Amino acid sequence: MKKINILYLGLILLISCSKKAENEATPASNSKTPQDICGFAASEYNIVFDTIRPGATFGNLIQYQNLGTRQVYDIVAAVKDSFDVRNIHLHKPFALVRSKDRFKKLEAFIYQPDRGTYCVIDFRDSLKAYTKIRPLKIKEKTIAGALDGSLSEALNKEGVDVSLATRLTKVYAWSIDFFKLQKGNKFGITFTERFIDDTLYDGVDSLKAAFFEYKGKLIYAFPFEQNVGSGKLEYFDENGKALKNFFLKAPLKFVNITSHYAKSRFHPVQQIWKAHKGTDYAAPTGTPIMTTASGIVEQTGYTAGNGNFVKVKHDRTYSTQYLHMSKILARRGQHVNQGDVIGKVGSTGLATGPHVCYRFWKNGVQVDALKLKLPSSEAMGKQNLPRYLAYIKPLKKELDSIASIKYKK
Repeated sequence: MKKINILYLGLILLISCSKKAENEATPASNSKTPQDICGFAASEYNIVFDTIRPGATFGNLIQYQNLGTRQVYDIVAAVKDSFDVRNIHLHKPFALVRSKDRFKKLEAFIYQPDRGTYCVIDFRDSLKAYTKIRPLKIKEKTIAGALDGSLSEALNKEGVDVSLATRLTKVYAWSIDFFKLQKGNKFGITFTERFIDDTLYDGVDSLKAAFFEYKGKLIYAFPFEQNVGSGKLEYFDENGKALKNFFLKAPLKFVNITSHYAKSRFHPVQQIWKAHKGTDYAAPTGTPIMTTASGIVEQTGYTAGNGNFVKVKHDRTYSTQYLHMSKILARRGQHVNQGDVIGKVGSTGLATGPHVCYRFWKNGVQVDALKLKLPSSEAMGKQNLPRYLAYIKPLKKELDSIASIKYKK
């Protein structure tokens, strides 16, 4: 059975009825009413469910309920140390637990800030507020397969939350162009998943190990904390070489090179032979353009040839420029981090269609970025390598073992 993302636990499953007036709760379908909500048996109470709507406050959510002599401000004051009612957020689910008699007296207000947490204000007897947390269990899983389409499709086929695909593309952004993965390319992934109450799937928690077949080679990735306690995870291959480079492979997530750096080529607009000192990546108008490395924006503007452009200085040695933008999203003097969107693909200037011309400078001279041996990020410290190799040994063994079994089928 395929696992699916469940937006929220318990309460959100019950929000299926038609919406009424702003801030008014709606009864849940009896067929979906659970036997117990935070200790309140559905057979003994009238329970209504809804989500926080625009403009809603705790006060106007309960002010029309039968609270007897209790006033909203008295309730807020009484529970302020346990539940700050100002912290209810848009679209989060809540429930009103009411008596089953004709008075429909409000017995409890239940708010769910996340999938496994319930904040309860109990009006029965003495007024009190408390929090209930559903137990969360982390389970490890290893899968292997071969691509027969996109990575998302492959993960979906394995019953895995496809959000893992986004995480993997970020990890491999410096070493794999996922647009160029081919049918039949093998992969293996070890990751952890969250389960609430040991059974309810709550999505992918963390990535522990992976490999992808790319251009005939298996590229491994293992997260590792070089400085224990720092919380900073970096990804390395099976030999301890950093996956992350100083520069991304391209300024677009999925690339289609239409023109390479060349000493001479026939210009499609000017109809003359001239040097092309950049690499052209075709993409639809509006596609985000990323800076390939961190740095300072030293120029933005427009010229007749380049169209809208942004130039980024990365250090004393390297600079990059991005041409023909439909829209500039960076300003001169701004610090940008690697992967930040600095513009949108367009066809301004001398361009026959939407693309970005990516230019690269080393020591003030324009060079071919695709042929340049670019610097890597911080290397694995020699003192950490033995610990790293020992750590990944069982992870790699598990990956290779599952892959070996799967590929024999």
